[in-house]
Amino acid sequence: MELQPLDFEKPIFELERRLQDLKDHSDEHDVDLDSAVKVVEAKLRETRRQVYGNLTAWQRVQIARHVQRPFARDYIERCFTNWIELHGDRRFADDRAMPSGLAMLGGQRCVVITHQKGRNTKENVMRNFGCAHPEGYRKALRLMRLGEKFGMPVISLIDTPGAFPGIGSEERHISEAIAVNLREMMGLRVPIIAAVVGEGGSGGALGIGVADRVLILENAYYSVISPEACSAILWRDRRHAAEAAEALKLTAQDLLKLKVVDEIVSEPEGGAHRDYDSVAENLGSALRRNLQHISEFPIDELLQKRYEKFRRLGIFTEGKSTAASAPF
Repeated sequence: MELQPLDFEKPIFELERRLQDLKDHSDEHDVDLDSAVKVVEAKLRETRRQVYGNLTAWQRVQIARHVQRPFARDYIERCFTNWIELHGDRRFADDRAMPSGLAMLGGQRCVVITHQKGRNTKENVMRNFGCAHPEGYRKALRLMRLGEKFGMPVISLIDTPGAFPGIGSEERHISEAIAVNLREMMGLRVPIIAAVVGEGGSGGALGIGVADRVLILENAYYSVISPEACSAILWRDRRHAAEAAEALKLTAQDLLKLKVVDEIVSEPEGGAHRDYDSVAENLGSALRRNLQHISEFPIDELLQKRYEKFRRLGIFTEGKSTAASAPF
């Protein structure tokens, strides 16, 4: 699969292309170009360090949305075994944007709830671009209750721009479906782990995101609103999306400081789309480790910790202004 560079990655891809051309020319014509190769390799390392070591919030959003980034089904194939997809909310329909079911994580049978996007137009139409309808959240809750009944932990893999805002979705009460999930997940008597693997957009993400441990991949983001929508509201112009992304504090690094998430899962240099197996190994290891940890707590203590975790969100202290008061 040929990688598709983002705008800020183009200098890196140009150097990689130049390096490959030098190596090909050396092999084809039996010419010693080692010195030139070393120069380009050194410049490539420095360029990668400068670009990937100083990513802006907007650049991380772009990486999180990369069409070649691994999606939920890619992680299911690599992190879990014995996957069995279950369908339907038993009320209206099956939501293809939220494939969910049962799987083994190590030696533990789990309920796995996911968002799934598509890589081309046909897949995106089938998956509704990863934007779930009410029946998706009701299906998720049905399976979570099934997990509670049989003592199976719940694993959520979050990757959505947000819940679908269309007329049909509103007619079937999308806000009510998400609200019920928030309430029910808070009291679900099994361990819950949520992992933001790409986009974590608004209530669509939070609808399966109430968990004992919230993980996030290094270049994923989690936000109450998309940078473009925030820009359109505050500046009345979507061109300020980069400024909005910085102000929203939506990156994994910001969220860890704010204690919205509990752990950052590392990605390969340049993003998860550069090495599926590596990032899946990191995610699988983090899921197993965190599941083992929270499973050691008695369920009543776990529920109390879950409650306290979400009650702490949004608490802040206002500092006193040092500026002199303006005279009236």
